[in-house]
Amino acid sequence: MSGKDLPRRIRLCADDYGLSPGVNRAIRDLIARGRLNATSVMVVGPAIGRDEIEALQDAARTNPRCAVGLHATLSAPFHPLTLHFRPLDGGLFPPVAKLLRKALLRRLDADIIRAEVSAQLAAFAEKFGRAPDFVDGHQHVQLFPQVRDGFFAAMKQAAPGAWIRQGGRAQPLAQRLRSPKALLLDLLSAQFRRDAAHANIGFNPAFAGAYDFSAAPDFAELMAQFIDGLPDRGLVMCHPGFVDDTLKRLDPLTDQREREYAYFAGDAFPRLLDANNVTLA
Repeated sequence: MSGKDLPRRIRLCADDYGLSPGVNRAIRDLIARGRLNATSVMVVGPAIGRDEIEALQDAARTNPRCAVGLHATLSAPFHPLTLHFRPLDGGLFPPVAKLLRKALLRRLDADIIRAEVSAQLAAFAEKFGRAPDFVDGHQHVQLFPQVRDGFFAAMKQAAPGAWIRQGGRAQPLAQRLRSPKALLLDLLSAQFRRDAAHANIGFNPAFAGAYDFSAAPDFAELMAQFIDGLPDRGLVMCHPGFVDDTLKRLDPLTDQREREYAYFAGDAFPRLLDANNVTLA
């Protein structure tokens, strides 16, 4: 087989394990089917008890390619694990927009961020008996100025072998300009990659998966766009799940999770991978 015939290997990572029982069940099912090869765990979520952890470990044993990481969380409506975390809104992490504003104005304390991420890394290690394979952030908080400094410091101490997710895309500029949210991730990720390399922490070479969740677009078309031009070892973020009362209480992304699940569980997804010479590895 010539080099050009080798399949592109990508990570397909389901975020938010631990957010709700329905989200957990959908992610485990897709891992067991071989339709996902990564998930990140929200240790501050309400659905992260021993049974949910053991069920995830059982699913991952059927799919040795599956990486399990920490979905570090610093935004509402969740509670910090550390008592001195600031800023807070009514005892909760702040809304993500407020956290980003403070980060851009450099009004955060990287040591406070480091302590909270360290506590979440410790909670992951206690639940799984090991450090995470990788670290990412709920609502992409790991990319924010000052916040990323706290992430890097915590990881170097508690998970030196883990890589961290960056959010920069590989698509042409004209395509990247179509999505304001994804463009913001591109801008934040440029300095993030430089800082991660300086800290000697590995990261994915490219990222895809951001879109306007409120628009309910055709997810099959989106996936075709996400993998178009994604380089070897690139990462696609996804959010499959089943809607339940816990999810509706905590997160506005509901029905779209079921549409994502249905796509990944169906026959069209492996056909897309085959047609583009892509593999989950």
